[in-house]
Amino acid sequence: MNIIEQAAKRRLEELKRAGIEVPLVPSVPATVSLVSPVPAAPAASAESPPLMVRRSREVSLELSRLEREGYLVPSQARSSLAEQLRIIKRPLLANTRDAEARAIPRANLIQVVSAMPGEGKTFFAINLAMSIAMEVDHSVLLVDADVLRPSVLARLGIEPSPGLMDVLDPKQKIDMADVMLRTNVPKLSLLPSGTANAKSTEMLASAAMAELLDELAAKYSDRIIVFDSPPLIPTTESRVLASRVGQVVMVVEAENTTHAQVAQAYTAVEQCPVVLSVLNKCSSKGGREAYGYGYAT
Repeated sequence: MNIIEQAAKRRLEELKRAGIEVPLVPSVPATVSLVSPVPAAPAASAESPPLMVRRSREVSLELSRLEREGYLVPSQARSSLAEQLRIIKRPLLANTRDAEARAIPRANLIQVVSAMPGEGKTFFAINLAMSIAMEVDHSVLLVDADVLRPSVLARLGIEPSPGLMDVLDPKQKIDMADVMLRTNVPKLSLLPSGTANAKSTEMLASAAMAELLDELAAKYSDRIIVFDSPPLIPTTESRVLASRVGQVVMVVEAENTTHAQVAQAYTAVEQCPVVLSVLNKCSSKGGREAYGYGYAT
């Protein structure tokens, strides 16, 4: 007889001496449990896959090199270049805040284009994204949408990796979170162009691209997405994208791009509700190159 049974027996004897009748209860074998035990969680086997938290890969930008090459970096917050970009980005950000009132769908999707190659659109797109990353209320995703001649990653000193074209390829079944790159600049992320594809125009015009743009526009209300896209006149990819974004920034090279080329480029993006023009490589009185800006309707 164990200790519990001895204590129970003594208690029954005390109750009987006090004149209290205790009904007899059939004894329960020690091997039977009165309460069904809660099944224990199965032990992890060698074959069970570990629980993984999906997290975008992080890359490190060499900010000192970018600064030497003339790009805006966070340490230059009060530089002349930073001030020029503040002037340019203010109307863009204002449109994103008042998108509903101004009837601008997908206003946080901003496409950077030019009429011809070599006008400085990629240089400007990187600087614009870096400037937006310095904002208190916004983060930015820079998308290398120049799928024919991608150069954003190379300029930033990053090796090529899967990206936009791979996400749009139905055969690969890749999620955007798997190819996005976080950087050592707070609030700045990158989406590479990905694997070259002969059907790039059709992929940018596909339903998958429309769904991706909807997700980008709606998922994070504070995120601005900047697309560096191919030049308008020699390609068709940018025209397709321009019909699906909320704002376009047209980079025009001073004293080089002709009026005819600019007019043709504006016609190609006329479906976009807002077009902001930036005059690039214009010499100021001090002899330094600068940006200028203005609206086109």
